[in-house]
Amino acid sequence: MKVRTIVIGVVLVLAVALALNSFFIVDERQRAIVLRFGEAVPTAEELVGFHLKIPIADEIKYFDGRILTLDTVPERFYTSEKKPLIVDSFVKWRIHDTIKYYKNTSGIEANANQILEERVNEGLRNQIGRRDMHDVVSGERDQLMLELTTNLDEVMREETGITVIDVRVKRIDLPTEVSQSVFERMKSERQIEANQYRANGTEQRLATEAYADRQKVVIEANAFRDAEQIRGDGDAESARIYAEAYGKDPDFYEFYRSINAYVSVFQEGNSLLILDPSSDFFKYLKSGSGD
Repeated sequence: MKVRTIVIGVVLVLAVALALNSFFIVDERQRAIVLRFGEAVPTAEELVGFHLKIPIADEIKYFDGRILTLDTVPERFYTSEKKPLIVDSFVKWRIHDTIKYYKNTSGIEANANQILEERVNEGLRNQIGRRDMHDVVSGERDQLMLELTTNLDEVMREETGITVIDVRVKRIDLPTEVSQSVFERMKSERQIEANQYRANGTEQRLATEAYADRQKVVIEANAFRDAEQIRGDGDAESARIYAEAYGKDPDFYEFYRSINAYVSVFQEGNSLLILDPSSDFFKYLKSGSGD
């Protein structure tokens, strides 16, 4: 009875073990393949969720199905002008074909990263080698990244079953041995540009000053002309009034002018005049009648 109980217990344990080993679950964040006696079993679609398998014969390999990041080691590349640049980049990728990924990388993420980094460096070398420094740094940088991502995705899908989502350059530096000379050249170029701006400013200042001086001369000439015209009109009006007044009473007007002359000459009290006593200037001082 004891032996039978033991046998039944062993059979139950084996049955439970076989039952537990006859299914597997794949999380949505994972990718998985079934190895049947060491050979990958093709599937119509990615294995996700609950699945059955053959106990003992089937082995399940799990891989990370999320978007992964490869942070590459900075490398030196040369532009079309043969100028060196130190480029630091990163890649976003994920598994596309699980079986192809397993066959080409043995399912090891480090192997996939190594292959991917080699292809990224090759792609950067080709893309940068066709462009000058300005295009790499700013002019065609977006176009460069787009072309590199597209080409790299096509190659990696075919070689390793990986899809490349994005390639980005984090930083572009100049090598230490050439950075100083480049900075000096940039400084010289900016100095030339600054001198050109100063020369243009000086030219505009001189043109503005010349225009202002010319306008000043014109305004002063116009003002002098207007003043002379007004003065002439005033003199003419004065002469007209004088003639009109003189015509009304010549004797009174002559007397009035003589009195004003006396005031002008003798108002300071120390004036000295040497005149002929019979001069008309003293006409009204000799006689109160003015005769």
